Amino acid sequence: MTQQTTAHWHAAAKSLKIRAHGIIGGKSTQAQSGKTFASISPIDGAHLAEVPLMDSADVDMAVASARAAFEDGRWSHQPPAARKAVLMRFAELIRESRDELALLETLDMGKPIADSLSIDVRAVANCYSYYGEALDKVYDEVAPTGKDFFAMVTKEPLGVVAAVVPWNFPMLMASWKVAPALAMGNSVILKPAEQSSLTAIRLAELALEAGVPEGVFNVVTGLGPDVGRALGMHMDIDGLFFTGSTQVGKYFMEYAAKSNLKKIGLELGGKSPNIILSSYRDTAHAARVSANSAWFNQGEMCTCPSRLIVEDSIHDEVIEVLKEVAKTYAPGDPLDPETSMGALVDARHTQRVLGFVDIAREEGADVVIGGRKTREETGGSYVEPTIFDNVTNEMRVAQEEIFGPMISVISVKDQDEAIKVANDSPYGLASAVWTDDLSTAHKMSSKIRAGMVYVNCYDADDMTTPFGGYKQSGIGRDKSLHALDKYVELKATWIKL
Repeated sequence: MTQQTTAHWHAAAKSLKIRAHGIIGGKSTQAQSGKTFASISPIDGAHLAEVPLMDSADVDMAVASARAAFEDGRWSHQPPAARKAVLMRFAELIRESRDELALLETLDMGKPIADSLSIDVRAVANCYSYYGEALDKVYDEVAPTGKDFFAMVTKEPLGVVAAVVPWNFPMLMASWKVAPALAMGNSVILKPAEQSSLTAIRLAELALEAGVPEGVFNVVTGLGPDVGRALGMHMDIDGLFFTGSTQVGKYFMEYAAKSNLKKIGLELGGKSPNIILSSYRDTAHAARVSANSAWFNQGEMCTCPSRLIVEDSIHDEVIEVLKEVAKTYAPGDPLDPETSMGALVDARHTQRVLGFVDIAREEGADVVIGGRKTREETGGSYVEPTIFDNVTNEMRVAQEEIFGPMISVISVKDQDEAIKVANDSPYGLASAVWTDDLSTAHKMSSKIRAGMVYVNCYDADDMTTPFGGYKQSGIGRDKSLHALDKYVELKATWIKL
């Protein structure tokens, strides 16, 4: 990570050239209507840029560009080795532009600059490298049929793929979709969240510089009800892949049903249960890791372990450790490399998060610490790390995704009750179990209905492992070689011998 001072980052922010345009057919593009919307930094309320407010007409243009690029084979017909070279170059350009990309990310959505550098930019570059390295190692098959036939099973790109991504990890969530889609030869239309469009634009420019042909990687900016719906309803888009809320994910399923039954992949919400059992000897360590994971990225994570389920006998110790850790997460200047908690994404989301403090109290929970807006003099959107205690699993703070720095502590009497509480949720994304008993770890991991189970850790991460959930946490998986399956069609070809 580049080691720089707070003064450096503030100076860099003032001199930063912000690109505010769409990318369609390899060209910088404004909305055909001429309309724009303001990009406002949650750090201090500063105006960053006017971003094109695109609509269905712009989506039509992007789809036509992507379709033309796909059909003429400028990318889809390139041999795997050629696509690999471009994606590897793209990853290297991302690394070379790490300071610029990290600064754009921090200014746009408020996360600490240290995290943008060491986590987001690094992971984005690694994602493109991973799929670049992987794409020429994907083999087709010959089916074991009888001697009278030769049957091939081949993987072909879907065609035109739309990726609609959220604002909490703008670059990273985009890379998890764009990288495997490009690797398999598709043309892509990326729609970033309106709160965080700036890195998507810059990444598309770097892709062009790396050698991705014009029309293969397009960016359309605008609002979800306009651009997102237009993508979902479009009859010439072959697949749409979304990360975001469960409610919006349901809209995309509806759009697919009402249009052309395009292939859908959804990585949606979570209310992840994090179970600390008395059989884990270092209770304090488990509590510290749990707090760090819950308050990382201001709690704006679908995997946030916001339901902390603890056995009665260790409840008080866990609460005390959480209170101590909270002191290290006082919101600070996101451009200070020492800051561990930055701003929430915008003022509207901040008010929604703070609303759960009143909801918790009304339902009978205790606010142990936090629950207030802070740094109001900056004009930014900052909320203190917050702990709710005496929570029951029926409360809204235990059932609804808050997407802010808030932990709900739920006491249980034993393992059986812990599993019952853990699974009593519409979500099934991530989960955790803390125990020193190997048998307990295996048994509980198999009983938890979630796509990811962490044992004696949280948020362990590697590109080689799939990411996604059960129930209303979505359909399909991001990351790993499994993600490639979303972006291809399987074709069976029979040859009579």
